[in-house]
Amino acid sequence: MTPHDWLDNDAGPVVRPYAMTQGRVAPADCDFDLVAFVVATVPDLTSGQQLQPEHHAIVAAAWEPISVVELASQLDLSIGVIRVFLGDLRSAGLISLYEPPAASQPHDVDVLKAVVNGLRAL
Repeated sequence: MTPHDWLDNDAGPVVRPYAMTQGRVAPADCDFDLVAFVVATVPDLTSGQQLQPEHHAIVAAAWEPISVVELASQLDLSIGVIRVFLGDLRSAGLISLYEPPAASQPHDVDVLKAVVNGLRAL
């Protein structure tokens, strides 16, 4: 057993997601769809705000519209962690979220039936 079990030689220091979010597992104000687009509302964060480095990385990555799932992949963070941080940033007014209309509207049953029938015809 090594003196530092939390240190992985290949990956570097291992930090649990709940440690990054200070025990929070869900965003404070709302839930985020995986295909929702995130856009930063400010070009750069000021140093006076009490934000973690991951918050700064999200704002930098979201200067151009990016989906929640792409953001998690690009920053190598779990979806749960990204959602908590997005909740923080949204509460602070530092990001905007845009959900595609198809994600918020119910599915048309006729279209789904046509797709199923088309697949069966193959």
